Amino acid sequence: MTRLIVAAGGGGDAVAAAVLDAALYGGSGEPAVILTYAWDRLLVDPLPGPRGPDSFTGLAPLTRGVWTVPASARPIAPAGSTLPRLASELPHTFALLDPRHGAAGITHQLDALVRHLRPKSIDLLDVGGDILAKGDEPTLRSPLADALTLASCYQLDRSIRLLIAGPGLDGEIPAVDLADRMGPPILTLTADHIEPISAVLEWHPSEATGMLAATARGARGLCEVRDAGLPVPLTDQSPGLHEADLHQALQRNELARALLPTETLGQAEQRSRAICGYSEIDYERNKANWLNSQPNRKPDPTRTLHCLDEFQEEARHRGITHTTFRRITEALGIVGKQRQTLRKLLISHRPNQYEAPLWRISPGA
Repeated sequence: MTRLIVAAGGGGDAVAAAVLDAALYGGSGEPAVILTYAWDRLLVDPLPGPRGPDSFTGLAPLTRGVWTVPASARPIAPAGSTLPRLASELPHTFALLDPRHGAAGITHQLDALVRHLRPKSIDLLDVGGDILAKGDEPTLRSPLADALTLASCYQLDRSIRLLIAGPGLDGEIPAVDLADRMGPPILTLTADHIEPISAVLEWHPSEATGMLAATARGARGLCEVRDAGLPVPLTDQSPGLHEADLHQALQRNELARALLPTETLGQAEQRSRAICGYSEIDYERNKANWLNSQPNRKPDPTRTLHCLDEFQEEARHRGITHTTFRRITEALGIVGKQRQTLRKLLISHRPNQYEAPLWRISPGA
């Protein structure tokens, strides 16, 4: 028997699931199976929305309707995915969560997977806590993936524990607003908990999991994230892991309740538009069109460092102490594969400002 961890939003939640597995269950049997979306947003995948099994070669069948993503799997161009590399660097099995058939389809996948694995525990993990949203919060940006997994897990006739890591770190629901929606911390992550994924953090683009790791290592301050430059506090509470009531979360989350009967991703999008006023995949579609129109030029070191200095000076006036590489690339207009080129350039020229995996606005000693 093994354990099953459902990464609620895909992307960085899958990396955080590996941390959770080691922190809570380390040394008790084989590594967990992590069920996750292949949904890396536009930082890795130029195509909007999540990827299904038909977007990969080399997947391995696990059970009815569920495929694993081994290290040898490859996304079919132009699609992109971090999952094969995660599978090559972490000991966990990554199973593909496919939302193309809505919440009903995910529930069928979960049921088949649980019947096959007979796991001794099932955890649903969300980094940041927007899975605990009501749906009308003005700061909410990407509720669809989490609401789909919440609705699907609710319909599964099994005991599932809902866990929130790093409350507020996704920049969507402030930590103070989440305090009465979850219990006290069951664990506070430390640098030792982060060590198993330290190599992954050097390339994985997740902002929320990156901040979770940074705060576990001791980073404190105000971190600016995303293209909009949202300020996210890094506090002593940030590396906390909390348990929340799954049934209460569904009763609070209007979007998740509306998604319960959905049988297609299109239906799920329509309900998101009706309740939240938007679909995050629409945002990705619009941004993908814009990114495709931008030149993919290699950053000029001198000009780039000058623009960085200007950005940092403005950030200091906003009270910002840290930022993410995603935020820097957005602010400096760097797109596509040149994002990694920029990252290497900055670290090589300003190593004292690299507080892995974040960028510190003011250099260290």
